[in-house]
Amino acid sequence: MDAAATYLVVVDDSPESRVALRFAVLRAAHVDADVTLAAVVAVGEFLQFGAVQSAMLAQARAEAAALLAEVASEAEALSGRRPGTIVLDGEPAAAVLSHLRANPGIRALVLGTPARGGPGPLVGYFTGERAGTLPCILMLVPGGMDPDRLARLA
Repeated sequence: MDAAATYLVVVDDSPESRVALRFAVLRAAHVDADVTLAAVVAVGEFLQFGAVQSAMLAQARAEAAALLAEVASEAEALSGRRPGTIVLDGEPAAAVLSHLRANPGIRALVLGTPARGGPGPLVGYFTGERAGTLPCILMLVPGGMDPDRLARLA
């Protein structure tokens, strides 16, 4: 197996991203792969604020880094290995796709789906017309899946 094989998990404050994290960490441990956690800062949100743009962007990046540190600790508690982390800037779907294309060692993009309601914007983006052109496998983890069942499937 390629030592650089990586599962990329996009994390936010949603419960479904934690389910995706759990699956990716367990699966990566099973196949001796790495996990990288990504948070996205939507840079475009700050463009209209002129003089305070850089301060707001710095704060958003700091919040993303704090979230990644928290989630990386959760992942490390599950597997004993600390995942890599990265903060991506830009429109979320485009930033993730660009990162996937620039990193051929990424084996799979792992996203969680909500337990109720429709898919989030990233799931919608990557399962739409772009699904057939992704440079890696896309894994969708049901947000309402029982943790024991999730562990068995990983």
